[in-house]
Amino acid sequence: MSTNQRAQAAEAGGGDAPDARQLRTILIAVSIALMAVIASVSGLNVAQTHVAVEFGASQNTILWIINIYTLALAALLLPLGAIGDRLGRKPVLIAGLAVFGAATVVAGLAPSAEVMLAARVASGIGAAMIMPITLAVITSTFPEEQRGKAIGVWTGVAGGGGILGMFLSALLVDVADWRWLFVLPVVLVLVALAMTLKSVPNSRETSAHRFDTVGALVSTVAVIGLIFVLQEGPERGWTDPATLISLAVGVIAAICFVAWELHRRDASLLDVRLFRERGLASGSITLLVVFGVQAGITVVLFPFFQAVLGWSGLLSTVALMPMAVMMMITSGLAPKLAARIGSRSTMAVGIALAGVGLALMALFVSVDGGYLTILPGMLAMGLGMGLSMTPSTEAITGSLPREQQGVASALNDVTREFGTALGVALLGALLANGYRSAIDGRLNGIPQGAADTAREGVANAVEAAGSAGPHAQDLLHAAQQSFVDGWQQAMWAGVAVMGVLFVYTAFRGPKNTAPAVADETEATEAVAAQ
Repeated sequence: MSTNQRAQAAEAGGGDAPDARQLRTILIAVSIALMAVIASVSGLNVAQTHVAVEFGASQNTILWIINIYTLALAALLLPLGAIGDRLGRKPVLIAGLAVFGAATVVAGLAPSAEVMLAARVASGIGAAMIMPITLAVITSTFPEEQRGKAIGVWTGVAGGGGILGMFLSALLVDVADWRWLFVLPVVLVLVALAMTLKSVPNSRETSAHRFDTVGALVSTVAVIGLIFVLQEGPERGWTDPATLISLAVGVIAAICFVAWELHRRDASLLDVRLFRERGLASGSITLLVVFGVQAGITVVLFPFFQAVLGWSGLLSTVALMPMAVMMMITSGLAPKLAARIGSRSTMAVGIALAGVGLALMALFVSVDGGYLTILPGMLAMGLGMGLSMTPSTEAITGSLPREQQGVASALNDVTREFGTALGVALLGALLANGYRSAIDGRLNGIPQGAADTAREGVANAVEAAGSAGPHAQDLLHAAQQSFVDGWQQAMWAGVAVMGVLFVYTAFRGPKNTAPAVADETEATEAVAAQ
């Protein structure tokens, strides 16, 4: 922690740097704030049908209501993270909580789809102020020897919070009304706001250079263009003019951003030269792939639970909880393992376990075996992702200087958002193509109308089976088995990607400096004890 940060922390804490109790309170506050943001990313997915019926909205409009939040969040993470570094992390966090909370209330009361869209945009802006600041508060407040454990907690919330949010959202939709989905984030925001005002110290950095406005604008355009492609490509088609134009805009803006940042050098929003360092590059790539695989797996699992096993949305979300719980637990344990074997080795072990989990699901998944055929793979994946995410996050935040911790945190978050969008698009496409290829040869004797509907997806096949008469059971079996075939294709693709990432991390991951640090710490403690 810099002298300036310690002075501000001491002032907020009443004359002393935060003690252990205050640090726990700070960690709880930022974790609750992060949970509100993460829960809002996936929560509305469980209420798509309810929202469409109430607003009389098309499926495309509903998807925009869901995706516009993520789009605004991802686009503004870097600029608002940098602004937090300059203006002060506590006031920006407070402002973000206020904006996010107010927008969430408006969304919950929205009388039309147009108002809902506007509220979701505002929620995304508030979330972009909150998310990078929560991690920056940890890296700027916690002493170095406790920072890894705190980042592990933050990572666990970021990784498993989405699934937990979906579970609570599904529960609220089932027992109450879809508008109650917005109560949970509002409650979390109020708690986080109260704790932030009371306990979170302020920290900010002074800079000799003006804010990189051009870099902020160009990065926003680049992120919007590329995220739009990943969100809309599967729906519109990859050759649709809007998709191609968005891709061109995103790629050109990304190239211009890199060129501009190289020109600005030390005055840049993000010093892209730092990607030559192992820590920043390997941490970013690992998070991109791991979050992509996690998001893609979730896309595969839900239709398996609902269309193949016939489970409700709530039960399907409960079925994901073992993976989320395992991920959250191991995220907290990862710093201890990294202290013993090093960050690179911990990341490699986590990546290998996640790959093994994918392979287990691909090998043993079956229609008749049901949930138990995939549970071991889910547990291995949760274990592996938890072990790999925490050291990856530490590698990113540790690669940027203290005065850019908001930017470092934002880069960490942007990487997660890109990975999520990429995983959903690619693994979802592999699953869909595998399903269509497999079902064509299983529709002999099925009426043409029902067969055409079944080709669109397993959920469509389940619906068509109701009107297929004596062919209903054959159609249902064909769709379920074809889905499993598509599942296996997507899983093996994930195994290949994780294998490449394992090799890259083993040779180009962050240096294993942790064991030496741990030995030095143990020696110091032994001397103190004597």
